[in-house]
Order: sequence, then structure tokens, then C-alpha cells
Amino acid sequence: MTNLLSIRKSGRIIEDPPFAKFLFSDTRLAPVFTIIRVLIGLSWLQSGLGKFSNPAWMETGAALQGYWTNAVAIPETGKPAIAFGWYRDFLQGMLDTGAYTWFAKLIVFGEMLVGIGLIVGAFVGIAAVFAALMNWNFIMAGSASTNGLLLIGAITLILAWKTAGYLGADYFLLPLVGTPWSRRKNKSAEASEFNPAPGLGD
Repeated sequence: MTNLLSIRKSGRIIEDPPFAKFLFSDTRLAPVFTIIRVLIGLSWLQSGLGKFSNPAWMETGAALQGYWTNAVAIPETGKPAIAFGWYRDFLQGMLDTGAYTWFAKLIVFGEMLVGIGLIVGAFVGIAAVFAALMNWNFIMAGSASTNGLLLIGAITLILAWKTAGYLGADYFLLPLVGTPWSRRKNKSAEASEFNPAPGLGD
């Protein structure tokens, strides 16, 4: 009982199984994740660029207003596009406050930034989180389209964040922030090999 309480207080690291380590942490699979992230990135970038040249997105926000209006509508027959009342209330509140005028621009720049980040492999894990968040919101608003497949791809990149950008900008960026290939840790490990711990008589 005492051991159980001590484990709960201090916590412990549960190692991933070998298959999970190979799938999400082995750089040999980096080419596979590179293909996935580039394809998803191109999809987001193309979507954002298409909206960027559209005044209904960048000036008035009318495109997003129309999208939200259709999403919150409750038809007399059949099922509404939004299955959850709390999410419908959220979008209705955004409509009532005119948030579409600035939120449309946020979506456009968000799509382009996510696309660029995934294509060049810069902070892939973070970019994939925002990609998944956008996919989730589109699905919640009743837009299936390709969002389900893109959401699965984004979740895959989140799980493989350590290697998904290995053949990209993350190879240089992640070591700068100390993870997961920290040069400082490597140097300390090398130093410990040449500096053995003192013996009992030292």
C-alpha cells in the first residue's frame, strides 16, 4: 500500500511498446510522414489561397456569414446540419455579434500558415494541432467533405511530431528549443562516458 501511494505521488514514465516507438519515433518512417504532411499542407494552402483572393472572405466576411447561417438553420423536415445544440448556440452567438467579419480573415490566414508549416516541416506537431482543430470545427458545423480524412491525417502527424518534420525545417528548429534531439543532452551524455562517477574511496 505504501509503495502504491508513493508511485501515485511521484508518478512514473510508462514506456511505449516497441511497435509504437517504431511507428511514431523512428526516423526511418520520416519519408512516409513527409508525404502525408506535404499532401495535407498543400490541401490547406490551396484552400487558404483560394479564400485570400475572395473579397467575401477577406473584406466583408459574407462567405463565412452564409456558411454559418446555413449551418445553424433548423429545417422543418430532416436533421439539422449541427447535431449539438451547444455548438449551434456558439455559432449563432458569433453571427449575432458579427464575428464573421474578422473570423473569416483568421480562417484564411490560419489555413495558409498551417499549409506552409506542414509543407516545409516547421513545428509540424503544432501545425497539425491547428489543422485538426479546423477540421473538427468544420465537421461540427456539418461539413463532412474531406475533413474526416484530413482529421485522421492531422492526428497521425500529432502522434508522429518527433519524426514528421525530420526531413524538413524541424530537423533544425526542434533542437534549438531542446527537443527531441537536444544537442545539449547529447553532449552531456558524451561527457558522462569520459567522466566516470567517483568510487567509494574518492
